Amino acid sequence: MSKRRRSRKSKSKQRFKKQILTLVAMVMVALYAWVGGEWSLDIPSPFGGSNRSVDHTITFPAERYPETANHIKTAIKAGHSDVCTIDRSGAESNRDLSLKGVPVKKGKDRDEWPMAMCAEGGAGADIQYISPKDNRGAGSWVGNQLSTYPDGTRVKFVVK
Repeated sequence: MSKRRRSRKSKSKQRFKKQILTLVAMVMVALYAWVGGEWSLDIPSPFGGSNRSVDHTITFPAERYPETANHIKTAIKAGHSDVCTIDRSGAESNRDLSLKGVPVKKGKDRDEWPMAMCAEGGAGADIQYISPKDNRGAGSWVGNQLSTYPDGTRVKFVVK
């Protein structure tokens, strides 16, 4: 085999190796962005929670409203969104859909997650019976936190 032919093959192999390394690096960067970084597309994460962009993050006070906090944690763990897209005009309809077929219990409130005021709420929401004091206090707290945000604002809930 001539020296020239070997040189071409060698250069070809080197170019192929560089292309493979570049491809591997690009895949690794994409995986990092998907798992650990911010991903600009609405692709569900297999690692729980939401990976979609949010406008604000609020920390829900579990010590003040333990029943509601437990319900939120349980619902998110079961696959419901930890992000609320504010949709006040859809709240009444969402509440009707989420509570349909869930009977009223004396001395308890039917708490829903995602909340009715969230675009993610409505049919299929997780419903739990909790004390009216905890539920209404939590609702008032959330309402105050979100009062200045317009509809369409995406708010991530973190329970601590």
